[in-house]
Amino acid sequence: MFSRARRLTVGVAAFGMAAGLISATAAQAAAPGDVVSKNARTSAANAIAFWTPDKIRAATDINDDLAMDVKGAKGSASAPDGPPGSVPPIGAEKAKAIKTKQVNLPNTVGRIFFTLPGANQNDKKSWKYCSGTSVQGKYRNVVATSAHCVYDVKHNVFYDNWVFIPSYWDGNNKWDGKAPYGMYAAKTFNAHDDFVVKEDYDYDYAFVNVYNGTKPVWEKDDKGNWHAKKKNVGRLGDNVGGQGFTWNRSTKATVFSFGYPAGDHPDGDKPYTGKTMKWCYGTTAAMPPAPKFRIEEHIGFRCAFTAGASGGPFLYNYKNSSRTGYLIGVNSVAWDTDGNDRYDRISSPYFNGDTYKVYKVAANRWSGNQPS
Repeated sequence: MFSRARRLTVGVAAFGMAAGLISATAAQAAAPGDVVSKNARTSAANAIAFWTPDKIRAATDINDDLAMDVKGAKGSASAPDGPPGSVPPIGAEKAKAIKTKQVNLPNTVGRIFFTLPGANQNDKKSWKYCSGTSVQGKYRNVVATSAHCVYDVKHNVFYDNWVFIPSYWDGNNKWDGKAPYGMYAAKTFNAHDDFVVKEDYDYDYAFVNVYNGTKPVWEKDDKGNWHAKKKNVGRLGDNVGGQGFTWNRSTKATVFSFGYPAGDHPDGDKPYTGKTMKWCYGTTAAMPPAPKFRIEEHIGFRCAFTAGASGGPFLYNYKNSSRTGYLIGVNSVAWDTDGNDRYDRISSPYFNGDTYKVYKVAANRWSGNQPS
């Protein structure tokens, strides 16, 4: 959550980040029971029908109104919990790289919309959004995002009306521009037990199995009510592809991060609107610990993303020609490292063997068509 909800203030002198590899001291290999899989409470049909164009435009980023000061901390210095591994992007199993000077935005990245549990669903205060990306999976039905974009730690329940819209953009007033590849409703959420139970942000990642996409064509009737004609557009990965996945890499990695930031900085400055995809580029390093969120093993780099970018991917070895790379992290926490009330870094949990086990469960889970 990139907002005051995740503000970390770190003095420059204290920001001594150690490059290298993160160790298994704080993260042991996850047993199968550590993977929490839960089917969505909202039916796919109801979730798609819920997100009318006016609700999508009114959705806001999450803000838990939490703050944190981390001063005098040093970057973590450890090692991976096993050998490095990779799963190639969809369509790139045998692809050859082509050089280009342009930064091409990935079709896989989009906005995630959901509603808060236990809230009045007609109250726009419960209409929220994050960012996410399609990733490789056996059934081409996996969305990667942050765990705090699928699970409410206050109510200990997964969010309702959860849908993913890849390549979302709001450059005009036409609905088709906002969902060029359709909407994909959640079937199964997959997260790590240490986030669901302990609220440990070293495990702030999730992989969501989605149903085949629906392309709604919305129209208003004479009374101002929305109605949609719907078309099944098939599997997510067939339509937009999917990023690769990698784990147990060095904390020093050159990455692109993509997302839909919209929130303001702590000083009130609001540089983003959330209507279009934005990107950052840089080299990661180990971040300081943040005890309030149990953070011991995050990697981060210089970027001014704000709320709304949560869940967007850190992509390693990103190729502009194919618009694909390897998911090495997800936007989790925004940092104000110099104390000037402006976010200047973003961080992700370090992807290790624990992360791979959660991903593997999702990558092999079938979802199929939406039930009628």
